[in-house]
Order: sequence, then structure tokens, then C-alpha cells
Amino acid sequence: MSAPPPIAMLAELTHRCPLSCPYCSNPVALTQKSQELTTDVWLDAFHQAAELGVLQLHLSGGEPAARRDLTELVAGARAAGLYTNLITSAIGLTEQRLRALDDAGLDHVQLSLQGTDPQMADMIGGYDGGFKRKMQAARWISDLGIPLTLNTVLHRKNLHQLPRAIEMALELGARRIEVAIVQFHGWALQNRAALMPTKEQAETAGRVVAEARERLKGRLVLDYVPADYHSGTPKRCMGGWGMVGLNIAPDGLVLPCHAAQTIPDLQFQSIRDTPLRDIWYDGPAFNAYRGDAWMQEPCRSCDLKHRDFAGCRCQAMALAGDASATDPVCHKSPLNAAIQARLAADEQAVENALVYRKL
Repeated sequence: MSAPPPIAMLAELTHRCPLSCPYCSNPVALTQKSQELTTDVWLDAFHQAAELGVLQLHLSGGEPAARRDLTELVAGARAAGLYTNLITSAIGLTEQRLRALDDAGLDHVQLSLQGTDPQMADMIGGYDGGFKRKMQAARWISDLGIPLTLNTVLHRKNLHQLPRAIEMALELGARRIEVAIVQFHGWALQNRAALMPTKEQAETAGRVVAEARERLKGRLVLDYVPADYHSGTPKRCMGGWGMVGLNIAPDGLVLPCHAAQTIPDLQFQSIRDTPLRDIWYDGPAFNAYRGDAWMQEPCRSCDLKHRDFAGCRCQAMALAGDASATDPVCHKSPLNAAIQARLAADEQAVENALVYRKL
């Protein structure tokens, strides 16, 4: 199947991070600093991405501020003509460093929020004083006039804080808030029993978001990633596998999605030795699930297959052991009854200890 040019690229500059969030979607086997791409290789990758058609560059991690060359990378991305979005915990960002990033052409900051008070935020992030530093960084970002998105990852332990998180987005001058109920990949998968929201929490979150969208129209944009295990219908997989965007991991592997390395039989190529254009159009990993020829029943004959693309391939791998299977959260999947039974058991389970991310 012929693919259009990608619109966005996620550059995972590093897996290093001062936080140790138990919901982190990065791989359990994290890339070491010695394996990270050099400044020059990243800058060349940005130029290749722009030539390929990428418009938006999301600089992520780990914590991208752990890279001492972050300002140089932002300047290089802007020189290539890319819109730059920094996805950060703000730990490692000083006022001086933010000013330098602004001068280098940074277009936008997406600030993560683990909770709406120090006790919750620092407990989930595993970093004492993290909440205080985030609030200070948010004020610096506002003073510099850099557009801000607040990213709130919500789960069983903090979903009750959603209304306050929306209030905080307004108070901090954010233009949008991403309300993202945790997706179970990487470290989050190890903490599924502890972090899985209840059905009541998931339904309440949907109502809160809908009400806030209506009430705050024109003041605050709310992006919403619902709790898909409860939905009965699968989420769209990346807007179509290998159709909208791509990721580059810290070691240079080019991925169709953030969690693609959990699919063991995919063959990934590296930006170190293969041009990005060749990877995007001809790479075996990118072509593995393009179109619908790979789909199994009931997806192959489903009227919705070009809307939901059979759901998430990585979730199918995690829950069904087969990346080509119907996403088991779909009510048409033969495994859906087992998923629902597992959810019911999790709701009755005793409090589970968190397994924190570590490098």
C-alpha cells in the first residue's frame, strides 16, 4: 500500500529521566546514554524528516533536558523548517535555559503533571520536590510567552483530581490540556492492576471532559485519551499504522509507533545506516500493518476497519500474543470476555504496590 508523507515525528532524545513514573510507556529495557545518537546524527535526521514532509517535531524522552545539546537541537530543527514541541517534566529546566530555548526558536512546551498537589505528584513521579519545580517552570514558560500544553496522565490513583487539573491549566495560562488516561505499554503494563481505572472512574472522566469542553470553548482546548479497556471499541492505531507519523528511539531505531518494539517479529532499521525516506516507504516494520490485507476476522469484514484500523497492534500483542489479532478491547474480539473478567477482578483487588521506572 502506498503511504502519504508523514506529518509528525517523535524524537526520543534519551531515556534518561529524573522521574521514575510507574506508568512510563518507554520500554522496560531502557537505552543507555552510551548508545544515544550524537548531536550531528540527530540534526541530520531532522533535515531528512523535513525533506520527507514532516511538519511537527516532538522532542521527548525520558527527559529531553537531560541532553546538554538540547538548545542546539532545537535551533537545528528550526533551521530545518520544523515546528518544535518540547515534551518535558521540567526537571532540569532553569529560567536561563528556557530563555535560551526560546531564543533558539522553540515553538511550544508540553509539561507533564503527575498530580495536582505535591503529595500526589511527587509520589507518582518518584521525585521529592518535583511538583514545586514544575509550577516554577510553568511560570517561566508563561512569562516568556511560549505556548503551553499541560499533559495529565490519569489512572486509578489520581483520576479524582481531573477537575482540579483542568482548573490548573487555566491558572497556568495553558492553551490546551491533554487528558490522557494511562495506556498500558512499557512500565505501565507492569503496573496494570494498580493503575487501571475503575469503570465508574472512566465514565466520570468522559463526562467531566465533555462538560469542560462545552464550558471552556474558546478558552482551553481539551484533548482526551479515554480508558480504552472499558470502551468496547478499540482506539485508532496511530491514525493508521505507518500513515501519519514515526518515532526515532534514542539509539536511532526508527519505529512506526512508540511501543512497536514490543512486537518481536518486526524488523527495525536505524537512521544511522538507512535514509529516513527509505525506512518510511520501504521499511518492513512500516509496511507490516499498512492497509487491511494483514487483518484477521472479524476485522477483515468489519465496516469499521478503515476507521479504527483493527485497534492497537501493540495492545493486541500484549493481550492476545498476536500483533495481527483484533484488539481484545473490541467487543467483537473472541478475547473480549476475558478482558472484561480481568477488569472486574482488578476492581476487587487489594491495593497493589507500584513498580517504579528505573534506568
